[in-house]
This record gives sequence, structure tokens and C-alpha cells, in this order.
Amino acid sequence: MRIRTLAGGLGWPEGPAVLPDGSVAFVEMYRSQVSVYREGRGVERLADTGGGPNATVLGSDGLLYVTQNGGIDGPFHAERMMPPSIQRISESGAVEILVTEVDGVTLRAPNDLVFGADGRLYFTDPGVYEPVTPSIPGYLFAVDAAGNGEVLAELPPVYPNGLVVEADGSVVWVESYTRAVRRRRPDGTVVDLHVFEDPLAVPDGLKADTAGNLYITATAAAGIHVLEPGGKPIDFLPAGLVPTNCVFAPGLLYVTDGGHDGSVAPDLTGALLALEIEVEGAPAYPGSLG
Repeated sequence: MRIRTLAGGLGWPEGPAVLPDGSVAFVEMYRSQVSVYREGRGVERLADTGGGPNATVLGSDGLLYVTQNGGIDGPFHAERMMPPSIQRISESGAVEILVTEVDGVTLRAPNDLVFGADGRLYFTDPGVYEPVTPSIPGYLFAVDAAGNGEVLAELPPVYPNGLVVEADGSVVWVESYTRAVRRRRPDGTVVDLHVFEDPLAVPDGLKADTAGNLYITATAAAGIHVLEPGGKPIDFLPAGLVPTNCVFAPGLLYVTDGGHDGSVAPDLTGALLALEIEVEGAPAYPGSLG
């Protein structure tokens, strides 16, 4: 497997999304912006989000939706704080705040997001980053095009992070503090798929391929764990220093790499990588808000 470094000097990149022209958008939390990588042009700022953008997803309207954690993540504090929210970026780069609460629950620090087969936007909100003594419950949310939201699950202080929505409406997510992978079925039942024994296997981002296999970026393990749909480990792909998330493209798996342990002072050592891989990603579901 060949790995190429497409860009370096990034400020904690996460949540990549492939745009219609083949370029790759991603957040740079430490720069409070969404950036875009274009072949032959490198990295450019797409939008100033303020605060701490955490992930992006492309809507069926051609616009990017962003999880905004507000501007605090471990040692990182943004110069310009923002309400924890779901943001949308217009074609001109203007940033609009769409969602700040769901079903009476005020958002604390939205993390990762994806559209489901029902067109709703699903996202995790782990609250405050407290890996030693966690005290804030986490949430799984879903919001429809009209802005009607639902609390899918209120979780213990386990830091729900990356997530995918499967064809039958099941939601799979990873929990960073417990190193667990869990699935919520449409009837509301929750099953544990896997718990990583290795303390370095701290799960962050999550994507699925067409076979339903789960690709989980492990920030402290310098690679991506691959699990079968039922949770059995089947592969490990070395990738970067601190892989935070990933996204499939034809023949490629783009990986954002934080470049350092997020527990230390924020710096600009992140990178965007491209892994040449003969695996096809699960198709993205269409959806938009408003």
C-alpha cells in the first residue's frame, strides 16, 4: 500500500469530505477554518468558521455542513469563540449557524456528522474533553431538513466520536474514552461490536466500505483499524502519526493526520495523506438542512 503526503503544516485537520470536483475539504481546528486541498494548487482556506470546527460533510445541495465545538478542545482555545452548533458554508464561503439545540438539549461540542438514508443529519456531541475524569454525558442526535431534531441516545461520559449510518438506519459510532465500537439499531437497542484492548487504539474517526467493514482511525496507534460489520478485527493500515479521520475516494483513502498528541500545546504539524487502496467506500446518502 502506497502512502502519499499531499500537504503538511496543518492545524489539527479532521473530518475530510471529497467535493464534486475531486478536491478534498477538511477542518483545521487550530486555524478555526475549513480548508480545501486541490491537486496542483495545494491547500487554501475555504471558510473562516471561528471557534473549533471538528468535521465536514457534503450535502446534496452542494454545500458543506460543519460540526462546530465552540472553540475549546483540550489545550486549544480559539481566538474567536462560537456557539457550539452545526454550521453551513455557502458557495461564497459565508458561514451560517443552523442548529444550536436539539429537542431541548443545548449542544456542547458537536464532533462528527453524516447524512443517513432517511436524509437526516446525524452527529455526535461528546461534550467536554475530559479523558482522565470524564463527567459530561455524550449524545447522538439526528436533525431533519425542516430542522426537527431527535435525541437518539444520551450516553455516559464515554466521548462518542466518529460515526456512520448504515442502510437499514443503524448508527455505528466509536467512543474514545472506552475504546468501544457500538451499534444502535433502528428499534433503539444498542449492541457492543468491539472494545480495543490496546490502550493506544484510541478511536476517533470512522468510515465504512461497500461491504460494511468499518475503518477506524486510531490517534495513538498511528494507523487505521479495520473491523468486519460484526466487529471482528481483520486488518490494520499504518497511516501517519496521529490519524484523526478518513474518507474514501476512487482508489484512495484520504486521511487527516493531527501530527502530534492532542494533549500537548496546539501546533501546526498536521498533514493530509492519500492511501492507495483497492477498496470502495460506502455510498454517501443525500441530505441537506433548511
